[in-house]
Amino acid sequence: MKVLFLFIDGVGLRAPAKDNPVHAGICPVLCHLIENHSTSIDACLDTKGLPQSATGQATMFTGVNAAQHMGRHCEGFPGPTLRKLIEDQNLFMALSRKGLRCRFADSYLVDSVDDLLGRRFKSVTTVMSLTQPETISVQDDLLANQAVFHDITRQTLQEKGHTIPCVTPQEAGEHLIQVACAHDFTLFEFFQTDLAGHSCNYDHACETLKMLDLFLGTVTKLCKTTGILLILTSDHGNIQDMCTRGHTRN
Repeated sequence: MKVLFLFIDGVGLRAPAKDNPVHAGICPVLCHLIENHSTSIDACLDTKGLPQSATGQATMFTGVNAAQHMGRHCEGFPGPTLRKLIEDQNLFMALSRKGLRCRFADSYLVDSVDDLLGRRFKSVTTVMSLTQPETISVQDDLLANQAVFHDITRQTLQEKGHTIPCVTPQEAGEHLIQVACAHDFTLFEFFQTDLAGHSCNYDHACETLKMLDLFLGTVTKLCKTTGILLILTSDHGNIQDMCTRGHTRN
């Protein structure tokens, strides 16, 4: 069975509230998945303090409780100790050793894998991908619609002056399923939800969720017709509580 893993950053489970944009009027597809298929997990990883991205994501992609490994929650990009953990054991490595084909569907805006090696700051997913370079998607893959940009529609590329054409969320969903059909395990990371949560701008959060939901609508429909197993999870809460700029324990 082929597996598609959607990592949606900064979305926690929370009861309806005036400051919670995660509701059926904004994102019906996401809410249907939450209401019918969700399981609560401890975002704090049994470690004191607010959950953070580096340790949360490292845990997600290695199976090791990274917060306990570090003795604390670590935000942002992984430091040397976390990078070593991710390099030594991660999903891509484990599955590749079993002869399975893996792909990180987010396209890096580079011409080759070598362009990533010199970057000072590397995300958890970048560190994991670099252990298996064949999993990495680059600019040519994006232009061939064999990858998806991290904002789904490529709008941020247009805003930065790139000439790469935009796509609709539905088209991006179709592109992602094409990638997933060609591989045994495919990962897509979307972190605009976390950025929107940090903004404390309710309208911006709603627009982000609406766009994500159009994408999810296509992805979930095509997963059913193609028999792909869909896994969706997050590393901590954020966008579901617009009263705070920080992460939450949801």
